[in-house]
Amino acid sequence: MTIAVEPREVRLTHPDRVVWPASGTTKRGLVDYLLAVAPVLLPYLRDRPTMLWRFPEGVEGPGWFQAECRSRPPWVRTYPIVGTRGRTLTYCLIDEPATLAWLANLGTIELHPHGWTVERPDEPAAVIFDLDPGPPAGIVEAATVALRVRERLVEDGLRPVVKTSGALGLHVAAPVAHGERFEAAKVFARTVAEELEEDDPSLVIARSPRHERRGRVYVDWIQNDRNRQLVAPYSPRATPLPMVSTPLAWDEVERAAGGDLHDLRPGFRDVLGRIETLGDPWRMDSETAPPIPAAVSARSGRPSRGGA
Repeated sequence: MTIAVEPREVRLTHPDRVVWPASGTTKRGLVDYLLAVAPVLLPYLRDRPTMLWRFPEGVEGPGWFQAECRSRPPWVRTYPIVGTRGRTLTYCLIDEPATLAWLANLGTIELHPHGWTVERPDEPAAVIFDLDPGPPAGIVEAATVALRVRERLVEDGLRPVVKTSGALGLHVAAPVAHGERFEAAKVFARTVAEELEEDDPSLVIARSPRHERRGRVYVDWIQNDRNRQLVAPYSPRATPLPMVSTPLAWDEVERAAGGDLHDLRPGFRDVLGRIETLGDPWRMDSETAPPIPAAVSARSGRPSRGGA
């Protein structure tokens, strides 16, 4: 079948294919959600080369990350990036609703854009903290740490926002001024993560070995790298039920830290309802964003324990 997505027509094959068996959500349901959420999703994808996570047979089938923008219609723009092994990879640029529909038809569920735009490829749009709890720690502990990250960033004059990962964790970000560099973002984020670990090592870890994360929240500062991507706000996730990386208000995070998780696991319909009620809590004003603070401890003035 062909669906009209102005100003395009997009071919949709097997629209009744079940993508999420646990909920019965179909490919057409995925397309309908993406088109409905496009007004708030596209600003976080436009002009950002995006990694695709595809599950053509549904979330219970094989899935893989795909950098190359293969078999694209002529109206889908691309952007070349030289990978770490020297190979040039041609990423999709997702500029319009029709591109979302085309990608969903290919079985693309998750959208992971880079943290920069093609106009400013060497400049981070934000400082990122990916809070990843190691079981038995979970979303309550992640929310507790998110509030501590927020407190530190506000002390440094930044304006943080927060969203769910769509799984167990939370993402905190703060926009930074034009002209900043990824090295500075990474050093600053590492300084904050190490300070939080020093304050409460039973809850926070700033190092990456997975075997050391049990019962603690890993504050992943390495996300502040030009070659890293983070799942987009409002992107679906390939979880057993169709979950979404959902922007939150900070009072919702405060409630979550107290054990009230009602707002932290919305599905497609819930997310669209939240947008009607709350707008977009993740929206950042990059034009008035401050520079990245110096990478020193806010408490003691000590330098970071190391560079990136």
